[in-house]
Amino acid sequence: MPLLHLSLPPHRLLLVAGGRRRRRRLLLLPPSPRRVCVRAAASVELEVAAAAGEYGLPFPSERAAHHRELAAAAAAVERACRLCVDVKRSLLSGEKKIFEKNDQTLVTVADFGVQALISLELQRLFPSIPLVAEEDSASLRSSNTDDNSSNVLVESISSAVAEKVSNADSLLTHDDVLRAIDRGGKNAVSFDSNPASYWVLDPIDGTKGFLGGDDALYVVGLALVVNEKVVAGVMGCPNWSNATIASRKEDSAAAQPDRGILMIAHVGCGTWSRHLSVDIGQFTTAQSTWNRCLVDSCSVVNMARFCIPDSQTWNMIPLSVLFNSTMDESNPRDENEILLLSVYCGSLCKYLTVASGRASVFVLRARTKNLKSWDHAVGVICVQEAGGQISDWSGKPLDLAADLTGRRDIYPSGGVLVTNGALHGKLVEMISANHK
Repeated sequence: MPLLHLSLPPHRLLLVAGGRRRRRRLLLLPPSPRRVCVRAAASVELEVAAAAGEYGLPFPSERAAHHRELAAAAAAVERACRLCVDVKRSLLSGEKKIFEKNDQTLVTVADFGVQALISLELQRLFPSIPLVAEEDSASLRSSNTDDNSSNVLVESISSAVAEKVSNADSLLTHDDVLRAIDRGGKNAVSFDSNPASYWVLDPIDGTKGFLGGDDALYVVGLALVVNEKVVAGVMGCPNWSNATIASRKEDSAAAQPDRGILMIAHVGCGTWSRHLSVDIGQFTTAQSTWNRCLVDSCSVVNMARFCIPDSQTWNMIPLSVLFNSTMDESNPRDENEILLLSVYCGSLCKYLTVASGRASVFVLRARTKNLKSWDHAVGVICVQEAGGQISDWSGKPLDLAADLTGRRDIYPSGGVLVTNGALHGKLVEMISANHK
């Protein structure tokens, strides 16, 4: 049994010191009552079994060792996607407040709300499995002595979570919400060198996409890691469309039943997707609603469809020595030119694009020694089970256990390469030969 050193006792909150350097902008919803209701939990075993049985995964439990965990994760991510859609609608339709605190990235009520919601759902059903996630409540707490804005923010987060949490009869306090956020924070759990089981959550990958229009993608990503391997995962993308996303005008996903995708993967069972449910709690149980996801079959490099991070340009990628890039799909390409797709925003959106067969390759240059595990974990299982391959630029698999105590960082050599499998060996050779 691996040793887990929990530093977040259940009876009190974790107070985290400052130390963040850049500014974080927090978007607030109107305040709500300080206490909201959630239903008391019944037998955990019965609830887990019910979640697995009612959710309707596209493969039987006999084939999937982590069937119950995946069913619960899919339900939680779908609720989280609905939270994102509703929060965004409220932010755009009502009075909007901007709350600025010291931090390094943009964050919204939805980022905190998704992490709190999924943390609560998973802890209720699987209390022994720890959570590794992006956010913590340090920025919320550090502003308490400055003004009342933090209280308003916590009220906004609590309100958003209470509307989507599956329990609705007992009291959910602000402390409960902050504690749920901190359950995934960097000081919540310390691993040792032994193999471990844990969840990895990116509450919103592509926050700029969340704040953008309907043509901008963002993903709620959740993965289950067992013995240092990703064994199951769920990605929810509310803005995903099988049509041209930019042509859509409506802001509400509820008004567009074909908008939004839920992608699931389980080791040995494949990658599957279906449309997001229109309403919370109305999850379909029909297996026929799921579609099998497969990577594309392209085996010629210059005929492949590539995507790269929004913050990087093609000339930052070693392949640029060999190929020019174009974003024009209408013109025929010669053997020295590749097609570069515009996939905005976040890394997980690119993994989803490759796993669904829309892109052949996602290549990312690591501009720092470490990358965050939550930006890749769920993408790895979804692409692998769709027939693709993932490695660093030297061809080695991503090592989720490289961060021995936190499991929060990975250290890929050069960068990350995600492909349809058929192109992987060729691209590793090309990148290795031209990477300085």
